Amino acid sequence: MDAPIDGPLAHAVRIAGRDWRIENHAGAVAVAGPDGQLHSRWELRAGADMPALRWRDGQTIADDGWATLAAAFAFHPRDGRLALDAPGGWCKSLEARGAAVTEDGRVVVLRTGVLQQPEPWLTQPRPPYAERWTMSHGRRHPARPSRPHGEVYARHIPWLGKTLSLTAFDLESDLSDLHRWMNDPVVAHFWQEEGSLAKQRAYIEGLLADPRVDPLVLRLDGRAFGYVEAYWAKEDRIAPYYDARDYDRGWHVLIGEADCRGRPFVTAWQPSVAHYLFLDDPRTTRLVIEPRADNHKMRRNLQKGGYAILKEFDFPHKRAALGMLLRERFFDDAAWLRAPEAPDSSAS
Repeated sequence: MDAPIDGPLAHAVRIAGRDWRIENHAGAVAVAGPDGQLHSRWELRAGADMPALRWRDGQTIADDGWATLAAAFAFHPRDGRLALDAPGGWCKSLEARGAAVTEDGRVVVLRTGVLQQPEPWLTQPRPPYAERWTMSHGRRHPARPSRPHGEVYARHIPWLGKTLSLTAFDLESDLSDLHRWMNDPVVAHFWQEEGSLAKQRAYIEGLLADPRVDPLVLRLDGRAFGYVEAYWAKEDRIAPYYDARDYDRGWHVLIGEADCRGRPFVTAWQPSVAHYLFLDDPRTTRLVIEPRADNHKMRRNLQKGGYAILKEFDFPHKRAALGMLLRERFFDDAAWLRAPEAPDSSAS
C-alpha cells in the first residue's frame, strides 16, 4: 500500500511577486494563497516507482498548481518524476509545455520540465524577444532585450528557511552596499575595484549604459548580501577566448556580507544564478564564467555545481580559468534541490 511522504513542514513559492505557502503534513498538502487563505488541498504519497500527487479539492488550478509542483519536488528531491491525478485540462496544459507526459494511461510530471517553466521562479517573465542582429565594438550579435527592473527571480531555500531573490541593481538604493562590499579586503583581492563612492557610481553608470550587462543584487528575505553581473558572452571580452554562441551568458559575483559566506549559502546562490539565466532566455544553452585561475575555492564550487573547467588563459588583467555549464546538465541533474555540500567562495 502507498505510504504518505513526510517532507519539510513548509515550502514557499513566489509567483508574479505573490507568495504561496505549501504545508505538508504527513502527505496531506495544503496550499495557501497570497491572502493567507486555503486555496487547494492535495495528497502526496510514495508510490511503487515514483511519488504520486493527487488534487483533492479547491479553486481552479492555476498559480497554486505550479506552486504545488515546485514544492512536491522540493519535498522529495531524489525523484525526477511524479504521477499526477488532477483535472484533465490542467494536465493537458502541462503536457503542451513539456512539463508532463502520458505513460501507460497516467500523467507523469517531469522535474526537468517543471524547472524550465518561468511561473514558479521568475517574478516578471519576459515575453520572447524577436531575433534581430546588430553590431557592438565590431562584433555582430543578436540585439538584447531592455534591462529588467525590480525583482526578477525568487526561490525558497529549504536548508536556510529563507527566500533568495535577484533584483535589478538600483543606483540610488544599492550603491552604498556595493561601495562597502568593494572595499572589503576579501572582495577587493579578487575584484580590485576598491575606492570612493564616486568611483563605484561611475563604474555602475558605465554598466547601466551597456546593454551587454545586467547588474543584479542577491537578497535573502529582502536583505542584500551579494552582487552579480550577468552578461551576454558574444559581445563580451571573453568571446575571443572560446567559440562563443549567440545566446551564451556569463556572470561575475561577489558575496559582500561575511555572514552569508559558507557552504549553505554558496549552494543556494550559485545554482539560483544559473537557473535565472537559463530561464531568462530559453535559447541560452551554455553559461560561462572566468574566475581568476588562483581562486581555487571558486573553481571547486563551480565543478561541484556542474561546471566543467575547460582551460586556463590570459586576459590582459589576469590569468583566468574558463568554466562552462550546459543547460542539459543543469536541469537533468537538478543539483540545486539537494542539500549543500560545497565550500565557500566570496568572489569571482
